[in-house]
Amino acid sequence: MGKPHPIELRVRVVAFVKDGNSHREASRHFRVSPRFVNNMIILERSSGSLMPPKQGHPPGSKLTAHSAWIAERLAQNGDLTLDELCVELAERGVMVHRATVGRFLHQLGLSNKKKPHGPRAATARNRQST
Repeated sequence: MGKPHPIELRVRVVAFVKDGNSHREASRHFRVSPRFVNNMIILERSSGSLMPPKQGHPPGSKLTAHSAWIAERLAQNGDLTLDELCVELAERGVMVHRATVGRFLHQLGLSNKKKPHGPRAATARNRQST
């Protein structure tokens, strides 16, 4: 996402239009799009300010409100998979992807990995120890 235009330019564009010039004249004079000029006039009329709105997503996750429940659920049953957690969260009305749950568990410092017990894992452990 690009940076918003500087506040000085926004003020000058609005002042230029308020001096009696058209929106198209302002766009040619300041080398901005006519849409930008229209948006600045609308923004100034509606809010009285020309400050750009914040960009990006708000901090946190949709799982932040459920962090205590997730930690408690994993304490009760540590063998839950990410898919099972997704299903249980869906029953609570929270639709999330398993990757979101995995990232959230990582942020909480919780691990959902199981220890490998298969024969391939045993040979890998033997290779690491040598």
